[in-house]
Amino acid sequence: MDDSDLRIVLLGKTGAGKSSLCNTIYGEDLFKINHCANSETRECQKATTSVNWKKITLIDTPGLFDTNRFEEELKSEIVKCITECSPGPHAFLILLKVEKYTKQEQEVINKICDSFSEEAFKYAVVVFTHGDQLPEGKKIEEFFSQNEKLSELVRKCDGRCHVFDNKYWKNNQQDEYRSNQFQLTELLNTIKVMVDKGRYYTNEMLQAVERKIQQEEERIRKSSPDMSEEEIRERAKRNVSNLLKKIVGVATGVLLGTLLGLPVMIASVVKAIKEREGGDVGVGLAVCTVAPAAGAVAGGYIGYTEAEEADSVMEAAENAAKAVYDEAKNMIND
Repeated sequence: MDDSDLRIVLLGKTGAGKSSLCNTIYGEDLFKINHCANSETRECQKATTSVNWKKITLIDTPGLFDTNRFEEELKSEIVKCITECSPGPHAFLILLKVEKYTKQEQEVINKICDSFSEEAFKYAVVVFTHGDQLPEGKKIEEFFSQNEKLSELVRKCDGRCHVFDNKYWKNNQQDEYRSNQFQLTELLNTIKVMVDKGRYYTNEMLQAVERKIQQEEERIRKSSPDMSEEEIRERAKRNVSNLLKKIVGVATGVLLGTLLGLPVMIASVVKAIKEREGGDVGVGLAVCTVAPAAGAVAGGYIGYTEAEEADSVMEAAENAAKAVYDEAKNMIND
């Protein structure tokens, strides 16, 4: 894939404005927006188009940091996000609303800080939405500086912070700062600086996924010579995503940790991918890794053995979750 194409992953709880920001960045409505508080949409959305003569792929995730989401619902979408952003994103955009800071917002910030590795934070930008809530004449730095937790999060991102308003801050604003076009230019400049410093974010798991995608691309290219390279790439990613769902049952905490760079969690998924590299799955994979995160058992995985015994991917995931729970309980009892 051409490294000149920017891959950007948007992270945030439901209602933070991820889909709306994608549409603002693209200048057209390419992403479906849900206007209800309890969104039915759980799917990862992706689109690629040119912005300011730069080809940009935006990956809008489901509410990975929602405090009220069922962990099981997120597994397949994180797998999809991992394959879509392979071999790694150039930037993570962490979306938060300009609003009163409540206990729930505190929990979201805590979850973000616990999930990201220090390396992943080097490629993260905090983006505030609902900028119309900023008091007149105030900039976003004044807003987050009033809260210690928000200030700490921005510091972890090396001070990278921007603000948008997807509803009111259209073009021709009298105040240049309160203009989405101005903020977009600033955001793209911020990402350019990151790319110039470190190309893009990756880790061992993302690299392993990319190798699998490239292997699948070669297989498809040989079997379907009339397909375009873009079609081959998309089918390869889809096949690898489905493969990962089938051969591993991964607790959501571990999956998110592999995406965002937590080493002990990366090792779990990389092992499963490497087991599969030998060809068709003939030997069941049964490994369980249990890792502490945020003061609790974050998760682990049971591989192909669970999928082999299950009638569906969902059943495999449920079996894996139960096995992880039982293993953790046994470890505690021992």
